[in-house]
Amino acid sequence: MPSTTATRSTAVRKSSTKASPRTPDAVTLLRADHKKVSDLFDQFEKSRSTAKKRQLVAQICQELTVHAQVEEEIFYPEVQAALRDKELVPEAKVEHQSIKDLIAAVEGVEPYGEDYDAKVKVMSEWVKHHVKEEQNEMFPKAKKSKLDLVELGQRLQSRKDELLAQYPTSH
Repeated sequence: MPSTTATRSTAVRKSSTKASPRTPDAVTLLRADHKKVSDLFDQFEKSRSTAKKRQLVAQICQELTVHAQVEEEIFYPEVQAALRDKELVPEAKVEHQSIKDLIAAVEGVEPYGEDYDAKVKVMSEWVKHHVKEEQNEMFPKAKKSKLDLVELGQRLQSRKDELLAQYPTSH
C-alpha cells in the first residue's frame, strides 16, 4: 500500500499536468495582480476628477485587500514551509499590515484634500516596495523550490474568485 505522501505527490503532479493552459501559475497570477494595481495607481496620479479618484481608490482597495488575503491564506504559508523561511514571509506580512492601515484610512472616504492624495501616494510607494521585494526575492526562490506553482495558482485563483464575489460590483 503506497504511503499517503507518495499518493498525494502523484496526485499533485497529475493535476498540474492536466491544468488548463489558461490557468496561470501562482507567480504569474500574483505578478498580474501587481501590474493591475500599479496601473490603477498610475491612473489615480493622472486623474483630476474627484469621481474618478473615488472609483480608482475603491478598485485599488478591493484589489489590494483580495490580493493580500490570498497571499496570506495560501501563498505565504506554502512558501514559508517550502523555503523554511524566517525572514521574507514575516516581513511581507508586516508590509501588508501597513498597507491595510492605509486602505482603512482612504476606503470609503471622499477624495478631498492634500492628506487624501498623500495617503494614496504613500500607499502606492509602499506597494511598489513590497512588490519589488516579492518579485526580486520571494518569487525566484519559490520558482526554484519544489512547490507545484500551477496547483498553487489554481488555489489562489479559486479563492480570489470567492473573495471578489463578495464585493457589490467587481471591476
